[in-house]
Amino acid sequence: MKRSKPGSDLASSGTQDFDYVDDQEAFEVLVDKLISEKKIAIDTEFHRERTYYPSVALVQIAHSGGISLIDPLKIDLEKLTELLNSEVLIVMHAASQDLEVFQHVCGAAPKRLFDTQIAAGFIGMSTPSLSSLYEKQLGVVIKKESRLTDWMARPLSASQLEYAANDVRYLLKIYEKIRMDLAERGRTAWVEAECSLLLEREKGRREPYEAWRKIKEGKNLRGNALNNIRALAAWRETKAANLNIPVRYVFPDLALVGVAQQEPKDIKSLESIRGVETRHLKNSFPKEIFSALQNAKDLPSLPQKKKQERDKNNDLRAGVTLVSAWVSQAARQLDLDPTILGTRSDIEALVRGDGDAKMSTGWRNEIVGESVRELLQGKATLAFDGEEGLVLERREKR
Repeated sequence: MKRSKPGSDLASSGTQDFDYVDDQEAFEVLVDKLISEKKIAIDTEFHRERTYYPSVALVQIAHSGGISLIDPLKIDLEKLTELLNSEVLIVMHAASQDLEVFQHVCGAAPKRLFDTQIAAGFIGMSTPSLSSLYEKQLGVVIKKESRLTDWMARPLSASQLEYAANDVRYLLKIYEKIRMDLAERGRTAWVEAECSLLLEREKGRREPYEAWRKIKEGKNLRGNALNNIRALAAWRETKAANLNIPVRYVFPDLALVGVAQQEPKDIKSLESIRGVETRHLKNSFPKEIFSALQNAKDLPSLPQKKKQERDKNNDLRAGVTLVSAWVSQAARQLDLDPTILGTRSDIEALVRGDGDAKMSTGWRNEIVGESVRELLQGKATLAFDGEEGLVLERREKR
């Protein structure tokens, strides 16, 4: 493959062990080769401080032939779609934002994904950074000075490129170590399920009519105000995407919630709402806001959560506290990151009996499902054993 040197800093060092790919033909040849690999590691460098979509500045790929740094400012990355849709296992660390990059640039996500941060949680490490994973698993310490650098600048310096290459340099070794550990513990399928869940979640990340769920105050709205915030948040999300600016630049959360609650009918009433600025009253903004409020009336109802009967469960908090204690101990005994097994909101959903409760299906249900059901039904109780902590004891009917 053609070895390209993007700047004098790189040329003077003479120690880099990676290819810098800034030629379209060389890039396409590389992708054709990578499709025959069993596994590769990928990472990206991007900026998004002033944009809705991440602006990708570099793509790093580790493979059997070494490391390739791809310059997307000079190369059309569309051919990466073939690689993402292939049977090649894509190893990434904390893949969420990188997946968004590929969804935007290629319109695709990896068909097969292994996220080392997720996997590390199944061997007792709590959402580790890449540097801490390298250090704990391999004893390798990597430099961090280029972490907050300007990746859109050209030429990239030798230290920037070295930093970028390090992000994937040992990732395949990490994968092999964690894979063997998971196999010994019988947890390979658990990680595969979580990575599949991540892929599904990321596909719907920018769904406009789900955007209201990211607004903290919006979750407390009811009735017309709830429908209003759903429609307004969808309008804002779409507007931000079309303009490629952050949603906060379009309309702040505070103003969005105020409009949802007060339902202004004219410019004067819109202007009086807290958070609405003069710039929001110009151009087509007011008309679009009033149109969103009108559209809110036609939105389908949200699925109703199952209500608990008061005589069966007088206080949800008691059940959540009990189950949280048991889940926390189960995580410790199994050497799992407790947040992977179940967050507080996951536990609350389980105690409420939500049909889509994450802890009532799959591997989580295998671990705690039956014991939690016995606790909530009063068929079992928790007690201290004086040594390891809590034990589950079956109750006899009296």
